[in-house]
Amino acid sequence: MDFIIRPYAPTDYDWVLQCEVDLQEHERALHDTRVPGLPHSRDYLAMLWDVLAENQGVMLIAENSAGERLGLVAGYIADEPWPMETRDSTRYGYVADIFIKPEARGSGLAQSLLDAIADHLHRSDPSLTRLRINVLAVNRIARRAYEKAGFTPYEVLYERRLRTSESF
Repeated sequence: MDFIIRPYAPTDYDWVLQCEVDLQEHERALHDTRVPGLPHSRDYLAMLWDVLAENQGVMLIAENSAGERLGLVAGYIADEPWPMETRDSTRYGYVADIFIKPEARGSGLAQSLLDAIADHLHRSDPSLTRLRINVLAVNRIARRAYEKAGFTPYEVLYERRLRTSESF
């Protein structure tokens, strides 16, 4: 499958919103901490546009040769100084979102989008040496895709419930 990867345009908004809703609903089925896709995805996108604008970020859209949108990726440069880590570890490219339509999964599109966002962020700051992405631990399909794309675990966040929300 051939892909064209281009920057987000305002005419993509409704499609991107639906992707974010679908992504949120997928994660909601995997973990009870996720809230419904609507109306929260609208708030998330408003926040994401600000983060991208403030941190040399971009959203990229992938299309097939017929112009059908198949996927998206968004990322930015994170700068989180921490005295216990090297500078190249605290300033890095961060993949905020990636979404591939079901019919395009397994086609190599995720790899292409991750390569495209890495290239954009590295051109924005050639000193970057790392690209990071978060994933729900229970999302085995996404974890396999990221590992196939060359990602390795960096930090693992564990969670233990203290009590149920009903007991607060």
